[in-house]
Amino acid sequence: MIKFIYNLILYLLLLSSFSILSYSQDYNFTKQDTLRGSITPERSWWDLAYYHLNISVKPDEKKLIGSNTITYNVLKPSKKMQIDLQPPLKITKIEQNGKLLNFESIGNAHFIQLVDNQKKGSTNSIKVYYEGKPKEAVRAPWDGGLSWKRDSNGKHFIATSCQGIGASIWWPNKDHMYDEVDSMLISVNVPKDLVNVSNGRLRKVEDFVNTKTFHWFVSNPINNYGVNINIGDYVSFSEIYEGEKGPLDMVYYVLRDNIERAKTHFKDAPKMMDAFEHWFGPYPFYEDSFKIVEVPYLGMEHQSSITYGNRYMKGYLGRDLSRTGWGLKFDYIIIHEAGHEWFANNITYKDIADMWIHESFTTYSENLYLDYHYGKEASSDYVIGTRFSISNKSPMIGPYGVNRRGSDIYTKGANVLHTLRQIANDDDKWRMILRGLNKKFYHQTVESKQIEDYISLNIGFDLSTFFNQYLRDIRIPNFEYRIEDGVLTYRWVNVIEKFTMPLEIEVLEKKIILYPETTKKSIKINSDKIKINRNYYVNSIKIN
Repeated sequence: MIKFIYNLILYLLLLSSFSILSYSQDYNFTKQDTLRGSITPERSWWDLAYYHLNISVKPDEKKLIGSNTITYNVLKPSKKMQIDLQPPLKITKIEQNGKLLNFESIGNAHFIQLVDNQKKGSTNSIKVYYEGKPKEAVRAPWDGGLSWKRDSNGKHFIATSCQGIGASIWWPNKDHMYDEVDSMLISVNVPKDLVNVSNGRLRKVEDFVNTKTFHWFVSNPINNYGVNINIGDYVSFSEIYEGEKGPLDMVYYVLRDNIERAKTHFKDAPKMMDAFEHWFGPYPFYEDSFKIVEVPYLGMEHQSSITYGNRYMKGYLGRDLSRTGWGLKFDYIIIHEAGHEWFANNITYKDIADMWIHESFTTYSENLYLDYHYGKEASSDYVIGTRFSISNKSPMIGPYGVNRRGSDIYTKGANVLHTLRQIANDDDKWRMILRGLNKKFYHQTVESKQIEDYISLNIGFDLSTFFNQYLRDIRIPNFEYRIEDGVLTYRWVNVIEKFTMPLEIEVLEKKIILYPETTKKSIKINSDKIKINRNYYVNSIKIN
């Protein structure tokens, strides 16, 4: 999800070796945090296979009525299942094989008592009926919920956004990121003069007297917050992109009055695909197409239907987040949200504590777009230019099991990855690492350690202290050095114990790679000054 002004998180991660205070001292987590953020026993025994979300949207009443059929595979026998749905929405009944099931509600979590035996290896379904007026998003997409707006012609303009707050804000589901449904049918009934656009491909449209039902099928695994409905007076246009896996349908849904300017402005989309297929590998959802859908808020990374509300401007609502000029060479929302197709939708975190995997790589994708189209110096200028927004107040990795993300996961994360590119010291190797991540973890949910270990292994350098420093500590390494009689003495300070990381310097127009540690090292340079490669996210302290 896009961010410009980052909210400071009021907790710090307990890391005994780093001398950082415990999160529990700054934030009192509740039972609801645990029920939402952990893999409870009532979740762990079954694996998602298929959803059929079937809802009727009542715009004039701001109301949803519908059901979700949940098909699952039994991993081990149990008769108690957790399903999540947030008030003011209410579950009206739950059925399995024609039998009404009892359930107990504890806040947002609903514990269903199953009647039939749940035999290991079997595949079963329940159907959850619900209705009500869902939470209205006040400042989408940051607070989440339903956006009930109208376009300039007075027609309803409606959209969902729910990252962080959870998909259960508008539909009943297994609301934890570790388990993605394998495929999904989204059936949405709307007034006859409106169009619904959701994820995947449109299978059919059913016409009724006063309404229409749009049936969208998602054939790939999808995370819950990536599921969306978008309703408005939409018209569309499309093009075929000849990509690495063949022809890819790229379809654009915009408000009727915006069709002509969208045809010009959305030329950034195939340029995005050129850059990202080069750096990250094939678009991960050819079977479901790629769509951009106009919405009444800024935008989100909904899988195969990224949403767009950047007002047809370059940059971030006309602003350059890097203050270098390069940020006005592209539409921020098109590039950033599309980048999430690889990092968020293809590779998805298991726990929101590891949300850096989504946002750091995707923020970094912005300067890789610039690299592909404008060159390496442009991309460096851009990512370095964003450093002013980094706070370094709390770690990038948050506390696990309580649905709470870390801090500084956007521009700091991008600069950490840019530093890793320098450590790789080979752009072809770095590109293969990025492509390899998307191949190795294709359509998977992952933990931070899996990503860390893969990069470390393939970069050919032990990065364990690097990741502990940048992801789990708030300090930025200081390169401390002294030059005396042509001898450079140097070390890392302001770092964790045994921190090590290579660093490139320039001496007399010659590039040298040093391997500083926390103990002092020396090298003869026959010069009284050095230049430190600006692409490393470090500070330097010269001692006289």
